[in-house]
Amino acid sequence: MIDQVSQRYRIQDDYEQTKPVHVVWEITLACNLKCSHCGSRAGKVRPGELTTEQCFDIIDKLQELGTREITIIGGEAFLRKDWLEIISRINNAGIECSMQTGAYNLNEKRIVAAKNAGIKNIGVSIDGLPDVHNKIRGRSDSYQHVMRCLELLKKHTIVSSVNTVITKTNQFQLEELLDEFIEKGIKNWQIQLMVAMGNAVENEHLIIQPYELIDLYDRLIKVYKRALSHNIIVQAGNNIGYYGPYEHIWRQGNDAYWTGCSAGHTTIGIEADGVIKGCPSLPTSDYTGGNIKEMSLEDIWHHGEQMKFTRYRNEEELWGNCKSCYYASSCMAGCTWTSHVLFGKRGNNPYCHHRALKLHKEGKKERIRKIKEADGVPFDYGLFEIIVEDFNGNVLEVQNPLEIQISLVPQKKDLRVPMKMEICRGCNHHVFEGTETCPHCNENIEEAKQEYELNIIAAKKAYQNLLTLMESK
Repeated sequence: MIDQVSQRYRIQDDYEQTKPVHVVWEITLACNLKCSHCGSRAGKVRPGELTTEQCFDIIDKLQELGTREITIIGGEAFLRKDWLEIISRINNAGIECSMQTGAYNLNEKRIVAAKNAGIKNIGVSIDGLPDVHNKIRGRSDSYQHVMRCLELLKKHTIVSSVNTVITKTNQFQLEELLDEFIEKGIKNWQIQLMVAMGNAVENEHLIIQPYELIDLYDRLIKVYKRALSHNIIVQAGNNIGYYGPYEHIWRQGNDAYWTGCSAGHTTIGIEADGVIKGCPSLPTSDYTGGNIKEMSLEDIWHHGEQMKFTRYRNEEELWGNCKSCYYASSCMAGCTWTSHVLFGKRGNNPYCHHRALKLHKEGKKERIRKIKEADGVPFDYGLFEIIVEDFNGNVLEVQNPLEIQISLVPQKKDLRVPMKMEICRGCNHHVFEGTETCPHCNENIEEAKQEYELNIIAAKKAYQNLLTLMESK
């Protein structure tokens, strides 16, 4: 039996049976904020949004497919008139219902109504301290609204979480944000990097550069450990990490390491007009598997070509530094959303901790540079190139995605199931199960493990001796 806390987390059986465990559903594109990083460019109602009955039919079909959690989003979900009916239907289907919100005007009446309808968790977006958050969200009093919302969620005993998009302007505010969350009693904080989609393409100055990941993650791990001491779990989003020395820490709530993009393999994204994608963040133009107005959800899930790319993909579609990476077969270039919207194709991802560290040892760093603007429609993207430099800023290489030709056609052989890994206790990097000598630090895996275990035993003994000494005084 899977408990309420872990409904969206995948087990081996989910991959083998291709089960849509977690669904993220944009029930309307209407929004009362104007966020600088909004990938969907939310604001107005999307043309042809689904009727209530069509929504109910989707819920019934998801129940049959084995979905365990549905997260409703927007735009702003509560701006849709029948949002409470949708929550109730999800709840009655035995599926956990959660919601992500900007929380602007999510007042007490709405919160109580959502709880009565069956909402189990509400995640609130906070993107910095007041001045930074309000500027990003496009409302001068947005921060005031989200803090009031968190107070109301606590008052009405609704499980709450906070979501933060890390940008250039808030990356040094995370410690102070943690102070706020400790005071508010927050127990779950999800973080992700800003991605170059939608409004973010016009605001690329807010996007963290790949070479900045090293310092960012060194600061972030300190925030993580302090948060843990206050019983706050910091959850890494799908574009955080990738096999650096902190990977086993970022993924503790999931699989202990990144197992590759699960879009269309164990997840579904639904747009308000019935478009079905493997992940809600993926570009609509490239990853639409079908529309429920034209096909059944079952047919889209089982047969839609753009839904199946993660199920059968292999290293043939990788390029750039991802092609030759030790983790290529497991990582598959990380988050598809992050890489595709940069280059117009998946298969290469400079937002990788392992990669940034490896390049740093070679005296190199990577940054991205925009070479094409976006079109100005929901879930659109521009085009960027990778600039490889030395530490003095001398350009060593320019990787233009327009010059890269790869095949994105899935090789339909065996269903892809993530390979098992273990941690090398010599350097805290992951290695494939069965590896004898770590390719990163050259330590013997078994000997490093035994030494680590002996050190743990010694540390526990020393701690116990200290307690005994203190009691004797």
